Amino acid sequence: MPTRLFHFSDDDSIEAFVPRPVRVPSQRPPGFVWLNGPLVWAIDDWHQPMYLFPRDCPRILLWRTGCTTDTDFEKYFAGSQARIIAYVEERWASKLGAEVLHRYELPTECFESLEGAGMWVSKAVVTPLKTTRISNLETELLANDVELRVLPVLTSLRNVWDSTLHASGIRLRNAQQWES
Repeated sequence: MPTRLFHFSDDDSIEAFVPRPVRVPSQRPPGFVWLNGPLVWAIDDWHQPMYLFPRDCPRILLWRTGCTTDTDFEKYFAGSQARIIAYVEERWASKLGAEVLHRYELPTECFESLEGAGMWVSKAVVTPLKTTRISNLETELLANDVELRVLPVLTSLRNVWDSTLHASGIRLRNAQQWES
């Protein structure tokens, strides 16, 4: 069980999270279609930087795994010692300074792990334990040892999934010139 779970929102008035289907259903492997159904989603503490962005901001986050080669690390981290590298498109970079997010801390007892990138789900209504307002996303990323990099478009990273790094792509349907 994780020590802390969070949900991020631009809405500061959520008193309870009610399970709901995802807004845009994803193609799921056999036996996992239920993940498009009514759930409350949460992220663990280590992976929370994935959600320190405006909701619809396309982004790619990379981190080392036990299998990461020095070649892949140098290619994508280029000498950085950050824990995570986060890439966004130029058109979204200015929005990071203007966005305000609310980090809801959630009780861990009713969640089950999806065994992937810190994702947890609950089929029950969840009442937050506390809410933290985050008004400077870039500062919060730095505090989480995340280096932000800005690219004209994210398509230059399309092959990162063939590397030995962990790659998480979020809201890529909103990225310029990205095709599913």
